[in-house]
Amino acid sequence: MRLLTVFSQALIALAVCGATLPALATTAASHRAHRASAASSSHAHARAASARRPVRAAAYESAVQSAGYAAGLHETADPLMLRSGAALVLDQDTNEVLYSKNPQAVLPIASLTKLMTAMVVSEGAQSLEEKLTITEDDIDTEKGTHSRLIPGTQLSRGTMLHLALMSSENRAANALGRNYPGGLAAFVAAMNAKAQVLGMADTHYVEPTGLSSRNQSSAHDLALLVNAAHQVPLLREYSTTPALDVELGSRQVQFHTTDRLVANPAWDIGLQKTGFINEAGQCLVMQAQLAGRKLIMVLLDSAGRYSRIADAERIRKWITAHDKTVADSKPATAG
Repeated sequence: MRLLTVFSQALIALAVCGATLPALATTAASHRAHRASAASSSHAHARAASARRPVRAAAYESAVQSAGYAAGLHETADPLMLRSGAALVLDQDTNEVLYSKNPQAVLPIASLTKLMTAMVVSEGAQSLEEKLTITEDDIDTEKGTHSRLIPGTQLSRGTMLHLALMSSENRAANALGRNYPGGLAAFVAAMNAKAQVLGMADTHYVEPTGLSSRNQSSAHDLALLVNAAHQVPLLREYSTTPALDVELGSRQVQFHTTDRLVANPAWDIGLQKTGFINEAGQCLVMQAQLAGRKLIMVLLDSAGRYSRIADAERIRKWITAHDKTVADSKPATAG
């Protein structure tokens, strides 16, 4: 019964992505249907019960529930053996594509959504000092996520923006949209309008947090967004803060970044955002300087809790080794 439920979730993920995903989805869904049918035997269920639990924690969850796995994106040939279903690495100055994997696949993007939320807020000409109040309307009823920002919490718009970018705070992001002139509907319309201005033709938003799997984009489009967001000093600062102390009533609470690479001395990160929901897998976008280059990196639908970090490290080492090889191969010039 559990396998049949998971199969239904996979079909929902496919429906979310529609015709924008590769035709490999049909083969993948058919294969899972066969497995679900074979597992209907009670004897097979009993033998597999102990084996299913560890698989469910990582590969099983991502492989069946994420849209990228359902579409077969992870079967794409990949020299670096990334665990991300889609990836793109660009030279920010020249726009040269250094590495790509399914860059046009349109997928749920989870909290990467908040980067566009931040763009709209930064261009909204609203005071960052104005106090906003968390209400019952900001509570996540879709995924049931937790937050330390209880209804009644009052914080400045600037602090809400900071927490949305640094800690991926869902209630803060929703409060930012709700307090936009015209409310949430006008805010989401502004998000989609900005996407069109940036040339993000495959991107669509329905809310400002990323909890909805109907917020979708591609690695190609998200690279455009990262480049634009990196031009805003406030977004660079807020997205790369390691930690922030916030007064919540009578208590002082410390919030932390969701991107462990921010504090890694091997990285020089100028802007970042992480994201995760089951339908999207683990996601990460960054602007970073590596080997003397300014790079934009997008990783979507990565399998496993730490796989997006491992993929970023693989890319960093590959870029560094590649650029060193090129430099060493250049002929010496007379002084």
